[in-house]
Amino acid sequence: MTPDSTAVRVALWRALHAQVDPPPHVLEDEIGLRLVAPDDGWRCRPDMNPDATRRFRASIVARARFIEDLIEEQAGHGVGQYVILGAGLDTFAQRRPEVASRLLVFEVDQPGTQAWKRQRLVELGFGVPDWLRLVPVDFEAGDAWWQRLGIAGFDASRPAVVASTGVSMYLTRDAIAATLRQVATLAAGTTLVMTFILPLELVEPEERPGLEAAERGARASGTPFVSFFAPSEMLALGRGAGFREVRHVSGALLAQRYFAGRTDGLRPGSEELLVATV
Repeated sequence: MTPDSTAVRVALWRALHAQVDPPPHVLEDEIGLRLVAPDDGWRCRPDMNPDATRRFRASIVARARFIEDLIEEQAGHGVGQYVILGAGLDTFAQRRPEVASRLLVFEVDQPGTQAWKRQRLVELGFGVPDWLRLVPVDFEAGDAWWQRLGIAGFDASRPAVVASTGVSMYLTRDAIAATLRQVATLAAGTTLVMTFILPLELVEPEERPGLEAAERGARASGTPFVSFFAPSEMLALGRGAGFREVRHVSGALLAQRYFAGRTDGLRPGSEELLVATV
């Protein structure tokens, strides 16, 4: 019973942002670090090199902050459900209970990661409150995530925010389209946020070596990147799935919103966002 290695890496990058980047911090999250409880030398791991991972951790915290700002806004408008597809070691429920406790939060992920996380939340004293639903879905066995959501108490007749971050690059175009179509059948007012990675030719030249290294690392660990999208392609997928409104939130826009005025040059990289409304 162990968490997914990608989920661990993301949690550690989020912690690294608060530890090595000067304030103001886009997101302060060291709860993921407490969940993982790595050995003392974790910052010496090759994939934690502060310089080599600057763009990646900036993207990680930017997308999380964007979604959490959206959640807060939508909760203020009466939306009461938040679904995280591929939740990993997300800590929104633990860091922002004043918002999360007004919602039903559904974290969807593989059974092993979910069981491990549940145990760690109990060990650390956070527990699993009734409004937090850990939804194990065995994708390899053909489990349908939307059916598991319903069993966990999700109400498809009420609007929700659905987030899928850091997942699309591991899925085929057909699988992504199927997810989009499924979310597009939910109640009017539902918002989907999905991240995607730009093709290499659309990435800024200085960032290409880092993306190529990440791609090699993903392939070596058995989880290769299989899908890259130009923004126009992602918007077309969203429209084709049946969403009423689709928009592209670029890394440049995230940089403008969350990194303006920084003197250290920290800014997000090649990960972009699709925001689609039912």
